[in-house]
Amino acid sequence: MSMTYFSHGAASLLYLIPLALFIIINMGYFHAVGLNYLVFLMSASASTSVQSTNAMGNSPGLPMVINTWGGAFTAATDAAYLSLLKPDISALDAVEIGCSTCEVNQCDGSVGYGGSPDENCETTLDAMIMDGTTLKSGAVAALRRIKDAISVARAVLEHTTHTLIAGDFATDFAVQNGFTAQNLTTEASATSCAQWHVANCQPNYRINVSPDPASSCGPYKPVALSSDDGVEYTEELRPRGKGPPEGHDTISMITLHVSGIMAAGTSTNGASRKIPGRVGDGPITGSGSYVDGEVGGCGATGDGDVMMRFLPCYQAVESLRQGMSPGEAAEDAVKRMLRKYPEVQSGIVVVNNKGEHGGAGSGWTFTYSYRGGGMNETAVVSVPPIESYKR
Repeated sequence: MSMTYFSHGAASLLYLIPLALFIIINMGYFHAVGLNYLVFLMSASASTSVQSTNAMGNSPGLPMVINTWGGAFTAATDAAYLSLLKPDISALDAVEIGCSTCEVNQCDGSVGYGGSPDENCETTLDAMIMDGTTLKSGAVAALRRIKDAISVARAVLEHTTHTLIAGDFATDFAVQNGFTAQNLTTEASATSCAQWHVANCQPNYRINVSPDPASSCGPYKPVALSSDDGVEYTEELRPRGKGPPEGHDTISMITLHVSGIMAAGTSTNGASRKIPGRVGDGPITGSGSYVDGEVGGCGATGDGDVMMRFLPCYQAVESLRQGMSPGEAAEDAVKRMLRKYPEVQSGIVVVNNKGEHGGAGSGWTFTYSYRGGGMNETAVVSVPPIESYKR
């Protein structure tokens, strides 16, 4: 048996000797191929890891743009994102470009000139822009006769030590900075407002006045309230009277430069049929939008008169700082409002400084748009409403 074993072993060795000589002779080749294969395996593993991380954290990569609403608002997303691909465009530049795109396009009739006329049939604009590094913001409110609201807000940011300028004084400031004053009324907005007056100004935002705002255009006088009447105003959210309220959408945008620098901005023409001089949450830092490049940013839309009482975007960014995910931060901000106002319409989009994003809303199906990394087109996320919430 030992001889048989030796015979088989010797035969095996005879077969192995040529193979060994071949390997030794070609060692350099195998070494090179082996290293290349190892590198390939490592790179493939790294690529899978990045994709897996992105899939789990849903960041498309930088640069990135994210903003409230889909539909017409995606033109703003695209414009801002494509601008960020240029080497000389900053995060602030991209916000201005994106929001001004909606101002020019009159997105949904709720941004820019010719939309949301007030009781006097005039369109006025609110806008805000914020630097995520310095936390300085510039804003205009109830801006009259100037189309370029977001650009005027940036002028406030860059050419003053103020944060907010309002009304005719904002118009004066805009003209001083080279902007052109012009009529913001269009044929469509004038017709809409005339029809509203014919229909006895229904609906409108007046409460606790005489004559009855549910059937009259006024002029109004205040009705004295007793100590038991407080609930008559605390529960009011939207216009009273006959007919459904018109939209009150806003573009709120956050941009992330490839360097990691962030910025945010908001532009809107406010609520249709508003009382002249009314200012919503759009130009209020921390309400319409907010950004801190150390953690992330937020954009908001909805019942601005209610939402500004909660500074939901400031709250959401602080929630990011405390360790919440973007989705959790958005939901928490919405739930805080729902505890007090179960009927509030709201939409919150939140993004951290990695580009991970989430949203939440109430009272309607909220959508938001984003584009980043190597995406070829803008994606729209639909967010179902959170039902009335109580702790």
